[in-house]
Amino acid sequence: MKTAFESLKNHFLISMPQLSDPQFQQTVIYLCEHTPEGALGITINRPSEVLFSELAAHLELAVCDPTIAHTSVYHGGPVESEKGFILHSREIPCPNELPVTAEVALSASFSVIEDLANGHGPESFLIALGCSGWDAGQLEAEITQNQWLVCEADLDVLFNTPSDLQFSAATRVLGFDMCRLSPDVGHG
Repeated sequence: MKTAFESLKNHFLISMPQLSDPQFQQTVIYLCEHTPEGALGITINRPSEVLFSELAAHLELAVCDPTIAHTSVYHGGPVESEKGFILHSREIPCPNELPVTAEVALSASFSVIEDLANGHGPESFLIALGCSGWDAGQLEAEITQNQWLVCEADLDVLFNTPSDLQFSAATRVLGFDMCRLSPDVGHG
């Protein structure tokens, strides 16, 4: 008997200590899409050394909002690492956005970057280069192999928690602090 598919869209994937891929150790990924065909997410706790002002200069945009100029651009994942993705709040309609929830969307539109540079963009946002992707059944297999913990996303953790605290904050959504777990298996 085949079980019904349950989407994990708008959930956090929290890497388990035994996950051996260094790209994903101590990461929190926000799942933007999850269907029977696969999944797409953005790592939300890996800021790069690139600042928004540098990205804007590369795109030949002037930054009118000085508070945004020093915002970090994140390593969103190993897939399409040259492509920019913007996770953002939805109080302002953005062209070609992928709605995740009523409050959050994902966009890859240049106009969103332009609006942010001009100080007219979404109130909450995270800009990332690259994303993480899974083929059909791949993410489910990784979860079954205990590579990821899954919990419903928390908007405060997503947009308002400093990146160095997001891993512990996301695990606290589950009711414990992952930093206190040992990667070793105990035997009694």
